[in-house]
Amino acid sequence: MSVARSLSPESVTELTRALDLSGVFANGTLGGVLARGRRLDLFGFLVIGIVSGLGGGILRDTLLQHGTPVALTDYTYLAVATAGTLLAFLADLSRHTSGWAFNLLDASALSVWAVAGAQKTLAVGLGWLPAMLLGTITAVGGGAIRDLLLARTPSIFGGTPLYATVAIVVSAVMVGASP
Repeated sequence: MSVARSLSPESVTELTRALDLSGVFANGTLGGVLARGRRLDLFGFLVIGIVSGLGGGILRDTLLQHGTPVALTDYTYLAVATAGTLLAFLADLSRHTSGWAFNLLDASALSVWAVAGAQKTLAVGLGWLPAMLLGTITAVGGGAIRDLLLARTPSIFGGTPLYATVAIVVSAVMVGASP
């Protein structure tokens, strides 16, 4: 029996949620690392970390105008983003965020967020092009908003090769694989 056949819809949902929350944690932590580099206070850390971890999904849900953003109704998301941010506030992690494990986690989160954004857009009845757009926004939006708050050029515009391209491709694959 193949792995795909042995996965129940519930286990796929649980895995997707776990990957989603790990991405929220990682990007909350990354936001905290960047806040440390700017010598922000605790409030600044929290704003930058939470925006980094949750901004893309909140932006997507706001643009869809189809209910309250999930990050505002499921407090686990806010707690996980805050935990990642506080970790970076309490410990200097700047030398650890360039390692392969962190990059793998970040890339996984980006992919999961692109899929989630495209799925949610298709689920509300919009077509393939809005699904690709909102899949990409979900994946890279939080980081872009974070960078703008820090007066940095958003990494999707340079400095991170193929960052947004991966989100676009993953969104396109999701749209193409949808019934």
